Amino acid sequence: MMSQEGNYGKWTISSSDESEEENPQPDKPSASLLPDTGQVAAGQPKYTCSEARKAAHRRKLEPVKFSSTDSASEASPCKRQKSGSQEDLGWCLSSSEDELPPEQQQEQAKDPRVKEEKGPPSPRDRAARGAGPHGPPTSHGFPDEEDEQEMSGEGQDIWDLLDKGNPFQFYLTRVSGIKPKYNTGALHIKDILSPLFGTLVSSAQDESLASGEGPGITQAWGGHPQFNYCFDVDWLVRQYPPEFRKKPVLLVHGDKREAKAHLLAEAKPYGNVTLCQAKLDIAFGTHHTIWLSPLYPRIVHGTHGSGESATHFKADLISYLAAYNAAPLKEWIDTIQEHDLSETNVYLIASIPGRFQGNQKDNWGHFRLRKLLKAHASPAPGAESWPAVGQFSSIGSMGADESKWLCSEFKESLVTLGKESRTLGSAAPLHLIYPSVENVRTSLEGYPAGGSLPYSIQTAEKQNWLHSYFHKWSADTSGRSNAMPHIKTYLRPSPDFSQIAWFLVTSPQVRKIPWRRKWQPTPVFLPGESLGQRSLAGCSPRDHTESNTTEVTQHPRIAGANLSKAAWGALEKGGTQLMIRSYELGVLFLPSAFGLDSFKVKQKFFSGSSQEPTASFPVPYDLPPELYGDRDRPWIWNIPYVKAPDTHGNMWVPS
Repeated sequence: MMSQEGNYGKWTISSSDESEEENPQPDKPSASLLPDTGQVAAGQPKYTCSEARKAAHRRKLEPVKFSSTDSASEASPCKRQKSGSQEDLGWCLSSSEDELPPEQQQEQAKDPRVKEEKGPPSPRDRAARGAGPHGPPTSHGFPDEEDEQEMSGEGQDIWDLLDKGNPFQFYLTRVSGIKPKYNTGALHIKDILSPLFGTLVSSAQDESLASGEGPGITQAWGGHPQFNYCFDVDWLVRQYPPEFRKKPVLLVHGDKREAKAHLLAEAKPYGNVTLCQAKLDIAFGTHHTIWLSPLYPRIVHGTHGSGESATHFKADLISYLAAYNAAPLKEWIDTIQEHDLSETNVYLIASIPGRFQGNQKDNWGHFRLRKLLKAHASPAPGAESWPAVGQFSSIGSMGADESKWLCSEFKESLVTLGKESRTLGSAAPLHLIYPSVENVRTSLEGYPAGGSLPYSIQTAEKQNWLHSYFHKWSADTSGRSNAMPHIKTYLRPSPDFSQIAWFLVTSPQVRKIPWRRKWQPTPVFLPGESLGQRSLAGCSPRDHTESNTTEVTQHPRIAGANLSKAAWGALEKGGTQLMIRSYELGVLFLPSAFGLDSFKVKQKFFSGSSQEPTASFPVPYDLPPELYGDRDRPWIWNIPYVKAPDTHGNMWVPS
């Protein structure tokens, strides 16, 4: 542990929190033996995850209580920093970081009101806790296993949900603690794995969806392959219907050394679970793919169709899987080859670790996005005034100023619109959406929700300039303003935010999960035309009569690219080479693939109003986004917040 002091006060961090990207260390082989799953350190989650999530887990088990007798002055917002730098914009890390004289710091450290509680608060304590002077009433508690019945969507007719004429087939996951009407059109992983869609033969999961940690909002299209960033094997197995829990499951992960050994130990009790390691040959890359696929029909033997779509989705998906160069995925590549993806009307955008030159640069990362926008996006009148919007849950190192990457090569990709578009030096505004401290404090989970927003103080202090672009998280349109986002999206709206030129959904974790079933409905779930209940191959969705047709559910419930060079790629060697560290996966919605020039923005995400055009796109958060105010600051996970309680009456002391 070490104490640090900066422009924002003092805090204590462990050496493990140092930015890896700034302080690379060579890989060292593990000398540890395979851990015993019964010997998990106290206060630690039993599955491998980031330091931020570990801190959130500790604080859920041992919350640091805020005394209701604290004076109003202690909860006052942070003071504006007096300097000529970025702090003049009102950004500071926490009200708890204001400079204090040494004697006051010692008194604060001895304050008996800051105490550790052993064990989570009881339901009675939660119910009795009022709003107090610092925040809204707490009518919600942490999601736990008893919520699973409510969260699974039982009682919701999934077939009716998927057959409502939604041309985009874009769904959100269910969230515990919000009004039921905002979950009516959402899905839970149990809905996707339901026997309603046929008999599961086998499945492949990647390492992100497989933890039940998601604090709030993410995206789901349905279907069945998943790759993940963080696995809780026990939780994952419980999501399968009992009759499918012995079927083969392949977990694709990026863990190494102790983390890999821990995952092996966790999977060992399940004889049907096998692991496939994604190779990460460039330091500090991550396996960030999240993938749940939709349902696709098998190509009928004797026909001459390739099963390819106009967006070349099938070939791109196979290229992405082949890039893993992993024998266990060869079976899934062969399975995809045998199925018809021709109804898919979105484009795949992926990142894989490596250094790419020449035409290879255009195949991955933000250069892939640039290529597709140049070839297929429709030019917009006055495009210079159409802003670019990015929304994400984690942030990497952007460099000393905006010219190093964000507003040079990356923005050039974001603002491309057609072959003739001007991109270099574009004046198009850039809006970045990332939760503020206040967003996290007043969220459903309170401060522990910040464990899934791993922006560190080490990175933040080096790029104060970045925070002038930040906008608050707000999602009244989908009822999820108090659910902290794990979804990652990018879009290009019109100046009045009534239209969008394109929409990209991705995430810092890419999870792929192919699942094979003995029958499947023809294209359903995901961007692709849903042909309805009558389009099933040889079966009725109600009584599940099997045919001899085997179909695959392949398509992303994409998750991937946060705001980072590791995810999107950065140019090297004078712009001749693109270097990417991580695996990522996303899908791009382009109006031209739907026979349109632009998408109208849907006013309410879940509304079925006949007054809105069918082709209105359901953006899951509020537009236009609201710029941070003078007293807002971005959530930083590894510093304390002790001046105001969260919705559960707790403070945030991460270490």
